[in-house]
Amino acid sequence: MQPRPTPEGVRRASRLTAAATTLALAAAVLAAAPATATADGDEVAQAHARVETPAAFDDEAGGNANADDPAIWSHPDDHDGDLIVATLKEAGLAVYDTAGNEIQRIAAPLAPRPGDEAGRFNNVDVIYGFRLDGRKVDLAVVSDRGRDTVRTYVIDPDAAERHRAPLTDVTDANAAPVFSSSPDEINEQATAYGLTSWTSSRGTSYVALSRRHTTRLGLVRLVATAAGTITYQRVRTLDLPQSFDLPGGGTWTPCGDPGEGPQVEGMVADPENEALYAAQEDVGIWRIPMNGGAPRLIDKVKSFGVPATYDPLTDECVPSGPDPGAGGEHLTADAEGLTIYRKDNGKGYLLASSQGDNSFAVYDREDPEEYLGSFRVTPGDTADGSEHSDGAMVTSAPIGGFRHGLFVVHDGQNTPEAVDENGELRENTNFKFVDWEDVADPLDLDVTPGDWDPRD
Repeated sequence: MQPRPTPEGVRRASRLTAAATTLALAAAVLAAAPATATADGDEVAQAHARVETPAAFDDEAGGNANADDPAIWSHPDDHDGDLIVATLKEAGLAVYDTAGNEIQRIAAPLAPRPGDEAGRFNNVDVIYGFRLDGRKVDLAVVSDRGRDTVRTYVIDPDAAERHRAPLTDVTDANAAPVFSSSPDEINEQATAYGLTSWTSSRGTSYVALSRRHTTRLGLVRLVATAAGTITYQRVRTLDLPQSFDLPGGGTWTPCGDPGEGPQVEGMVADPENEALYAAQEDVGIWRIPMNGGAPRLIDKVKSFGVPATYDPLTDECVPSGPDPGAGGEHLTADAEGLTIYRKDNGKGYLLASSQGDNSFAVYDREDPEEYLGSFRVTPGDTADGSEHSDGAMVTSAPIGGFRHGLFVVHDGQNTPEAVDENGELRENTNFKFVDWEDVADPLDLDVTPGDWDPRD
């Protein structure tokens, strides 16, 4: 098991130690090698990035923008108005067209009191057809990790079609914290972290969230107010395991900072198959029945079961025993962003970010324990690839010029590298757009544009 710095620390360390490599050189090398191999010899397909968003810099000059999680919105009438909505953490929310141009930036909320944490946007998803103020609207829903709330934004199709600022904040000012019981507890930052959403067959919209530094998941129901804003009501919580039985006897607890549990971030809902999927970063992927059944671990990270001990001097986890061989074969910790390629009648694919080896694992949607292959997002003609990826979203619907469907992924190590006035490397992230056909072809997956409509 590798030492475990925080995910953000991994990205910073990678940038500080990575050698400068030009996009042209990377593209040439990759063109000569159609597939790469993992440590266990499995070949990993390559899907080339077609488009990228502007670089986001996590420093004062860049507005403390750190890209994290994307969502895809489909315009009801005009594909030229399709959008990508994405989180930039302290810098709030960004909206891009399908050519990668930023058309709106929404700031995260300020701290309500001196010494309080300000807003910090972590994950985002899209809800279609929410009834608000007597009409149906589409929403972007966001986990505000800094303030422990769900924030909601109405998406204006007319503004999107004109490439004007399409999002308007409709979050109720009195919305309660998702997990915390007081302002002081919010400041401890065990707050709303990962997020996914769905609408039931009865038209009720739900948001599932994970709690940072814990194994807890929470479910809230969105509620429209008479004032034309949106709040939410807590429905229930679920705690995933913190320790695990090993096949040869004994138990294993993933190593982490003292007082912190093995958290979840990546999540995706599959209401057609009555399932919620949650990626527990150092553990694997859980399938959680929406009807209240027991969660099932459908795949494990390779380092599952490997003993490690936290070293306070290095702030890392150090291996402290042999590998018991209890881990999986396809995910290298952290297990991160989850997304579903939807076909009709509940068919399709579950995709998972294997952050530790910069790949994405693909599973059958109807039988998620059936692994179908892995791929990496590699440099294309005008964009570099993706490394240390957190969030991702895929759609089978035609989006913008991507007539075969679109896969959007966070890149935690954008190139070319940039330096500040002191010659120090700047934290550099963004999002990459990949034609679904480029993912599907080398893995022999289906391409079904129009088979599933997000508005049905």
